Amino acid sequence: MNSIIKLVIADDHPLLREGLVQILQKQSNFKVMGEASNGEEAIKLIKEKQPDIAILDVQMPVLDGFEVAKTVLRDFPKTKIIFLTMYKEERLIKKVFELGIKGYVLKESAVNDIVNSINDVSNDKFYLSPQVSHILLKSISQSNGKNELTQSEQAIINLIGKGKSSQEIADELFISPKTVRNHRSNIYKKLYVNSKAEVITKSMRGEI
Repeated sequence: MNSIIKLVIADDHPLLREGLVQILQKQSNFKVMGEASNGEEAIKLIKEKQPDIAILDVQMPVLDGFEVAKTVLRDFPKTKIIFLTMYKEERLIKKVFELGIKGYVLKESAVNDIVNSINDVSNDKFYLSPQVSHILLKSISQSNGKNELTQSEQAIINLIGKGKSSQEIADELFISPKTVRNHRSNIYKKLYVNSKAEVITKSMRGEI
């Protein structure tokens, strides 16, 4: 039997909170300990309930998600944080990583991503909505600096960011899956990584 993951949700949109609670309550290993409609309420709730994960809206009344996150990370370090947001800017994504926040879920895809994000973050993994991963990988593919990726490699890493498989990339670029795999291997060698996840992590650290 899986251990129960205790959750707190903070968002000032009641309908969104209600929808998320309904989704989360269907998971046998999730328990929603409480809801908050602003940042101040969120901090009080987290202090009282000591959840495993707090799901925070970035924009909230009284205190925003960043202010709440800083307090929680300082005072309640056992509580991991997932940001729920509509913002896709690369600068903001990297700022989130620097703070030590574990998850970044876009509101437009929250229904699909929220369960996966909680499971990953509870296992101490970092989670980004696929659209956010695409933004970071696209940024790498467009860089003409130290990456030294060829045009073909730039195209392929962009498609990897969209979540496409080697076969799908091959079909789109009219090349063989073996060629895609070779390009992927070369990309990882040039970036000194072994996986897509490592590419994203290094990008968020500003190392690529």
